[in-house]
Amino acid sequence: MAFAPAPPTDRGEQKSKCVYIASPEGDTGKSTIALGALHLLAATGGRVGVFRPISRAVDSERDYILDLLVEHDSADLSYEECIGVTYEQVHADPEGALGEIVDRFHRVQEQCDSVLIIGSDYTDVASPSELSFNARVAANLGAPILLALRASGRSPESMRALADVCLSEVRSMHAQAVALVANRCDPAELDAIRIALEGTGLPAWALPEDPVLVAPTMSELMTALDGELYSGDPELLSREAMRVMVGGMTAEHILERLTDGVAVITPADRSDVLLALVMANAAQGFPKLAGLILNGGLRPHPMIESLVAGLKPSLPIITCGHGTYDTARIAAQARGRVGVESVRKVDAALALMEHHVDSESLLEKLQLPTPSVVTPQMFEYQLIARAKSDRRRIVLPEGDDDRILRAAGRLLRRKVAELTLLGNEEAVRSRAAELGVDLGDTQVIDPATSEHLDRFAEAYTELRKHRGMKLARAHQVMTDVSYFGTMMVQEGIVDGMVSGAKHTTAHTIRPAFEIIKTLPGVSTVSSVFFMCLADKVLAYGDCAIVPDPSAQQLADIAISSAATAEQFGITARVAMLSYSTGESGSGVDVDKVRAATSLVRERAPKVLVEGPIQYDAAVEPSVAASKMPGSPVAGQATVLVFPDLNTGNNTYKAVQRSAGAVAVGPVLQGLRKPINDLSRGATVSDIVNTVAITAIQAQALS
Repeated sequence: MAFAPAPPTDRGEQKSKCVYIASPEGDTGKSTIALGALHLLAATGGRVGVFRPISRAVDSERDYILDLLVEHDSADLSYEECIGVTYEQVHADPEGALGEIVDRFHRVQEQCDSVLIIGSDYTDVASPSELSFNARVAANLGAPILLALRASGRSPESMRALADVCLSEVRSMHAQAVALVANRCDPAELDAIRIALEGTGLPAWALPEDPVLVAPTMSELMTALDGELYSGDPELLSREAMRVMVGGMTAEHILERLTDGVAVITPADRSDVLLALVMANAAQGFPKLAGLILNGGLRPHPMIESLVAGLKPSLPIITCGHGTYDTARIAAQARGRVGVESVRKVDAALALMEHHVDSESLLEKLQLPTPSVVTPQMFEYQLIARAKSDRRRIVLPEGDDDRILRAAGRLLRRKVAELTLLGNEEAVRSRAAELGVDLGDTQVIDPATSEHLDRFAEAYTELRKHRGMKLARAHQVMTDVSYFGTMMVQEGIVDGMVSGAKHTTAHTIRPAFEIIKTLPGVSTVSSVFFMCLADKVLAYGDCAIVPDPSAQQLADIAISSAATAEQFGITARVAMLSYSTGESGSGVDVDKVRAATSLVRERAPKVLVEGPIQYDAAVEPSVAASKMPGSPVAGQATVLVFPDLNTGNNTYKAVQRSAGAVAVGPVLQGLRKPINDLSRGATVSDIVNTVAITAIQAQALS
């Protein structure tokens, strides 16, 4: 698929490339295709923006698709800047609206390397055919169309007929369609639909129907029903209701019909049903429900309320005032949205595009230029892609943490790595099911009952016998998840470990010091953060491990940081930071940095290094030209080594918060096998990125 050429700007440069996603009807799942396309564009680098030619008024309900895509783009544009006109403006003056769309689009285009344009959603465009109007907009923007088609309930033959009609309509508006994506296909018809669409002469892909993408969450059901949370864990309101069932029969017959993810509607005065479902959800061997909906505007009897409160169910229980019929009707009509907060839906959408669209082929057809900048989205995409290319097994010791479980679901769905979770298997799987996370056949190990426990204890006793370790004590130590997970890495059962969401850094890395130990020639375990700025990625070391490094340790940190940077595609130019540049200063602190720089040059002569050097001279060419002219590092440093932990930790946090940088890490370095620590405030995305990094480190070591 190729973008139409754009005329040069006044600066003599090429304008950004763009692609227009349009569809001939509603419910195509266009947001799924748009999200996947946006991530593919981000992988090419540069600033990727989003533009919505026609949307709701800014002061009305926000456009959830635009909200979602703005959250995932890499251009510093506001929601309001990404909108062309409203539906009301198109209604009142279609020609004037078109002129406004073109003008506002070019304002976005000037600030981006590529732009994803999302067509309208069949809300009320004043045109006999909304596709024709979208095609006319695309022609005026000089944007080729990626045509999204809904395959639900259609045969391959009818899909081909639909495509022919749509392509004819697009051509009649002097627009150009360059590829087709059929969404919501019957999984058994994927190949047949793709082949039928390729008969149009255009590249085509087919995506299967994924029930998660259209299922409403319990929160969305609660909003649709104008209800409120009566009881349960608010966190579980984000779980999708895969099916809605009216519980109008006796409790035992309702129990027979339960499935995972079902939401059951029942009057609040059906005490037998309420208690049976609350207990069934907690019982082993029964499906995990999405929630209960108590209709009729009633509340349970006070004694039943007390009993339910005493059971402390995590299951969300919603109350609403509608009768049974209206409650069932509203719930059945509720449709899930792939919005900013729909983490599971976002993961499902990305997984669909990754599994069923040949990304390399699509990017080749896009014919995008390769910008020199590297955005945070590009860096994160490349991490995931590299980890997926040669999957490794990573152990996550904190299997009882919700963030770990949600990250595990994302990693498994997108096939980033194979996982082993530590914890009580029944408890881990039960909580995962409550969260709507499908662990599948992922291994869950309880260290206290594992078949590996005796062997690990014996190995640890041997490793620590010089410290007086006895077998009985080693058995006790090995029941600790951090020690057990580290021993799994040491014994080659897994390739790496990620921990620290609930444990301190010391708890995570102490077992590594004792068991894994350092690489030959390296005496210091340290860390780097990958600081993803708007247009480049820098490596900051050490910001997490060594409080006050000696000159020898600083040299270790610099050499390890350079190697880590190169491993992740960053050309290493190392700046040894200090409060003075070159020979201008003296004192104990700057002399330490000077000595460390000499050691790096002696021990690793191929590493480009400069120091002592101030931060501004290290990263800003104009400052470097006056303070250190002719240096191969000054002004273009990519690896910045701080003189101590106090400076490094505060600097990375200041840059993260003040400059809006994405900090990925800490990435531990210097160990013989990959162990990585998480911040206790780590998000699900942080955990996913750290697992990907650990997998890539394991690939390199193998």
